[in-house]
This record gives sequence, C-alpha cells and structure tokens, in this order.
Amino acid sequence: MKNTTKRVIGGALLIAVGVAGWSIWQRLQIPTLPAGFASGNGRIEATEYDIATKRAGRVAEVLVSEGQMVNAEQILARIDTDDLAAQLREAEAQLREAREGRHYAVAVVAQRESELTYAKAALRRSLELVGNGHVSRDRVDQNRTAKLTAEAALKAARIQVVQAEAAIDAAIARTERLKSDIEDSVLKAPILGRVLYRLAEPGEVLAAGGKVLTVLELTDVYMTIFLPTSQTGRVRVGSEARIKIDAVPEYTIPAKVSFVAARAQFTPKEVETRSEREKLMFRIKVKIDPALLKQHIEKVKTGVPAVAYVRLDQSLGWPERLKVQLPP
Repeated sequence: MKNTTKRVIGGALLIAVGVAGWSIWQRLQIPTLPAGFASGNGRIEATEYDIATKRAGRVAEVLVSEGQMVNAEQILARIDTDDLAAQLREAEAQLREAREGRHYAVAVVAQRESELTYAKAALRRSLELVGNGHVSRDRVDQNRTAKLTAEAALKAARIQVVQAEAAIDAAIARTERLKSDIEDSVLKAPILGRVLYRLAEPGEVLAAGGKVLTVLELTDVYMTIFLPTSQTGRVRVGSEARIKIDAVPEYTIPAKVSFVAARAQFTPKEVETRSEREKLMFRIKVKIDPALLKQHIEKVKTGVPAVAYVRLDQSLGWPERLKVQLPP
C-alpha cells in the first residue's frame, strides 16, 4: 500500500514537472521568422567618449559622479592651472617688451634715414666743389664712405624692425597657446550623455592624455549583429530594422541599418557556437533614431542583450509581434 502511494505521488510530481517544463519551454520559444526577414543576437551599445587631459597636470576638481546625466558643454572637471597662469603673465610681459622693442627699432630706422639723407647731400656738395678746387679729393672720399656707412646702418636698422616684429609674433603665439592650454584645462562634455566611469579624483597627477571620465552618448545607440552571406546581399544601409530587448520583450524599438561590412569575417567567438563561427558572416550595425532616444533618454541602458531584426524584402509588412511598441 505504501509503495503504491509513493508511486502515485512520484508519478504526479513527474507530471507536474513535465507540465511546468513544457510551459516554460513554450514561453521561451521565439516564433519562426517569415521569409524576407533576418535576425541576430547582440548587446545594446553606445558611443563612448574619454574625457582626458591635454597636458600633464593635477586634477583640481571633478564635478560629476558616475551615472549622472550631463549636457553638451557642461563643465565636468578642472585641471590645476597655477603654473600656466604664471607662464601666461611672463609671456604677456615679453609681448609688451617686444612691442616696445619694435618702437625703438622704428625710431632707429628714422634716425638712420636722416643720417643717410645728410650723407648724400654732403657727398653731392663735395662733388660740386671738388672741380673748383674748393674741396679736396680726400674730403670727397670721406663723404662717399660716410654715405655707404649710412646706407649699411639703415639696412641693419630695418632688419632690427623685422626681428622685433618676429619677436612680437612669437610672443603672441606663446600667449595664445597658454590661453588655449588654460581653456583646455576645463574639461567639458562634448555631447549629451551619461557618465559611465569616474577614473580620477581631485589631487591626482595625470600624464598628458590621462583619462578623467568616460561619457556615454545616449543619442548614438546601436547593435552589432552578424548575418550570413546569403542574407547580407539583401541588406542595404537604411533598411528598416527592429530591436527587442530581452529585459522588456513586450516593447519593439524601431531602428535602421547604418553600416554593412564590405568584407566577410568569421563570426566572433562570443556570438555563436563553434560550428557557426566557422561560417563567413558580415558585420551589420543597426542604429536607433537619435530623436527617439532623446524622448526616452532617461531610460536608455547599454550592455543589455537584445535581438535585432532586419527586413530583407522592403515590400513585406512587419509581423504583428515586430510592430513598433514603445514604452510610455
């Protein structure tokens, strides 16, 4: 009697487990795609921007935290600029000195021009008087030498003006470079997005190109999938697509194909099984409309698994389960 009862209970449990397993299996089944459509697995990705220093320096402050939304041109961090400010003051002083040096060189040119005019007049008078015997040949030679000396002095003075102007240009360039370095020490967000990583803290000394933050551009979200050669030939940039995220399968997000690789490759290891990896596939990028992303920017998440569907035959309508259904 006891054995019979145990068998009945065991049989009932097996039936219950079987029914539950069948129910779960049924729910997990993805309906077969009709002809004219293709699909691929992947993860939602977004363009990442590394916010880095242009030159070596100490981090003065970091104004945002991980996960925080930021706007384009928003100040994210500052690098200490005390040494740059001191160099800028020095460069501005050198610029003032160079400008005064040019004024002096121009004044010297005016003086040399006056001396040359006098030397020319003296030589002309000497040449007029030498024929009458009123001036000696010696005197004429002296005046001729004085004229040549005045011409050389004028040429040298004009060269000094050019040198002074070059010094001004160099000083201006240095001040502009230092001002640019000071401006670049204020790190701003290049786009509307979310802070993904905070990689440095105030007080840290970073080398040139040192990363302070990583920001995700939430209006440039896409999926990368791989399709076989038999399907890729029917895919075009601009083809309509749909994305279903595993976490919220009740929603269907509209998208478009933004990239089709020109060369086939073996499917990456993490995408399919080994047997599938041995097949040549083409990389396809499916991108979500930036305007739509802006409307739901606070809900955008990256790294989540999803399935992308691409319409190969543009004359076909989307199946009912792949018609656009957006979250509220």
